[in-house]
Amino acid sequence: MTIANSSESPTRLEGKYSAMVVCWVLGLGSLVSWNSMLTIGDYYYNLFPKYHPARVLTLVYQPFAVGTMVILAYNESRIDTRKRNLAGYTLFFLSTLALLVLDLATSGKGGIGNYIGICVIVAAFGVADAHVQGGMVGDLFFMCPEFIQSFLAGLAASGALTSALRLMTKAAFGKSSNGLRKGTMLFLAISTSFEFLCIFLYALIFPKLPIVKFYRSKAASEGSKTVLADLAAAGIQTEDSQGAEDDDKQQQQQQRLSTKQLLIQNIDYALDLFLIYVLTLSIFPGFLYENTGSHQLGSWYELVLIAMYNVWDLISRYIPLIEIVKLKSRKGLLVATLCRFLLVPAFYFTAKYGDQGWMIMLTSFLGLTNGYLTVCVQTEAPKGYKGPEQNALGNLLVLFLLGGIFSGVALDWLWLIGSGKKF
Repeated sequence: MTIANSSESPTRLEGKYSAMVVCWVLGLGSLVSWNSMLTIGDYYYNLFPKYHPARVLTLVYQPFAVGTMVILAYNESRIDTRKRNLAGYTLFFLSTLALLVLDLATSGKGGIGNYIGICVIVAAFGVADAHVQGGMVGDLFFMCPEFIQSFLAGLAASGALTSALRLMTKAAFGKSSNGLRKGTMLFLAISTSFEFLCIFLYALIFPKLPIVKFYRSKAASEGSKTVLADLAAAGIQTEDSQGAEDDDKQQQQQQRLSTKQLLIQNIDYALDLFLIYVLTLSIFPGFLYENTGSHQLGSWYELVLIAMYNVWDLISRYIPLIEIVKLKSRKGLLVATLCRFLLVPAFYFTAKYGDQGWMIMLTSFLGLTNGYLTVCVQTEAPKGYKGPEQNALGNLLVLFLLGGIFSGVALDWLWLIGSGKKF
């Protein structure tokens, strides 16, 4: 296989900051549709008050995300990353548009039929998430750490952006006739536009940036097949040759660590991500919507809690850029992750005895630790591996992350025990 420009140094290539911006937008597009669903939870609670939308929709989302991710992670070395990511962003675009069309077609009415329709669309979100998040993380794992940090910050930015928009639309439309629905329609229209932008950026802009071409060429020279379509889209020709070059390629493939070996070597990182999101999703968003009671903020209370989580989750994903405060120790990361479980009794007693100020502070800390630890783990884990192994490891870690989210969503239902609310 011959690949152009593979000998250049990434420090001499242009496009690093452009690539970071694109990664940020692609991260935002990976979750903006789903975060829109979470942020307009008050609208769905108004339509379907008896169906626990925050909990049910999240529980519908996760099996499809995890199930699809298992299949994709097992076959990652044979899957064209370009087709995978474009398929994911396209599915996000179509699903978000379908959500908007469904609400318009039914004139914003409730009922079990419409609820089932929303659940089907949410399942499509889960499939799209597995395609995009696993594909992008695997792709960025063999590039510089700043790219994966930017992508992860974009993921958090989607939550902060949707929360900010939700507060503004509630203020703008809150007192008007059918104001809640008008704000929701604006939300979904903006999300649909972002997803279309991501398709454009990934298909036409990202693969042509010099530094991206360098890293993908390097990964291809190390035996990665997942980047070939992206290299072709960037105008870099690859061709098979015979003899010693084929022998070198076979030797590289034989020397590559298996998925099992990668998992064993990085089991602590995988457990970190699993446990981080088990805790976070056992509290956010279901507990915040249904178990925090009524306070002086009234109907704004849940929106403020969601917004504070999202804002601090975003801020904390930039903290590891300061080397002196970045947690790099593998044991330290595991201890910090386990210590977060003290938040469970903290949330329980605050909801029972505390006022809204303490709950806002706790929710902010939940977001702060979630974002910080996520970035620390995912920027440290891929070091010391070749391109194909880094791609495989990225997919494995996303699988454990989604598994943690699924488990957390299931555990979130336990908060209903003794609360007086029906399951």
